[in-house]
Amino acid sequence: MSEHPARATLAKRRADVASMFDRVAARYDFVNDVISLGQDRAWRREVVAAVDPRPGMRILDLAAGTGTSSQPFADAGARVFPTDLSLGMLAVGKERLPGLDFVAGDALQLPYADDVFDAVTISFGLRNVEHTVAALAELRRVTRPGGQLVICEFSTPTVAWFRIVYRNYLLAALPTMADLFASNPVAYRYLAESILDWPDQPGLADLIAEAGWSDVEWRNLSSGIVALHRARA
Repeated sequence: MSEHPARATLAKRRADVASMFDRVAARYDFVNDVISLGQDRAWRREVVAAVDPRPGMRILDLAAGTGTSSQPFADAGARVFPTDLSLGMLAVGKERLPGLDFVAGDALQLPYADDVFDAVTISFGLRNVEHTVAALAELRRVTRPGGQLVICEFSTPTVAWFRIVYRNYLLAALPTMADLFASNPVAYRYLAESILDWPDQPGLADLIAEAGWSDVEWRNLSSGIVALHRARA
């Protein structure tokens, strides 16, 4: 019996995304620093502050890539599970940060039981999942009652004139910088397109609530280039 067309299409999409990130894994963190003009480090610090990791906490860091976002949770004494679909990213991460327990996992079918995490977080990865609400619901499933969700994602600048400048940067400057510094510039053209297609701050908040989370709120970073969304299970 042949595979259902919708499932086959979704499987191919996942494989394509994973392959794309496999190819950029070695220089991923460096290129992110370049194209964000160093702001990605500050954004990740905001994520850590929002999660407020403590010894004994169990934290899922989804779309963790090479583990750069996960290490601060471990440094705070929490037990962190860096999870990603890209085996290339995980391999680079394990080589650089052998103390972390990297896990291969799909955002739509997480390899964890119900209600096991005190906090779940995903930074700059939710855009890459085919079904946003389904992924958010899956994160809700693995979070204990009262546990928290923290999402750091590109968003919509709050000032009209700056939105125009930012759009021009995404469409012109970012691909040019990727051509200079990235091993797979096509991946960063995809990045620009995915940011422009992504919901704004209220739009993402609505999707989070639709997935079953409560107390949804957000805070803009860098004038809305990035937004930090938070919610409770």
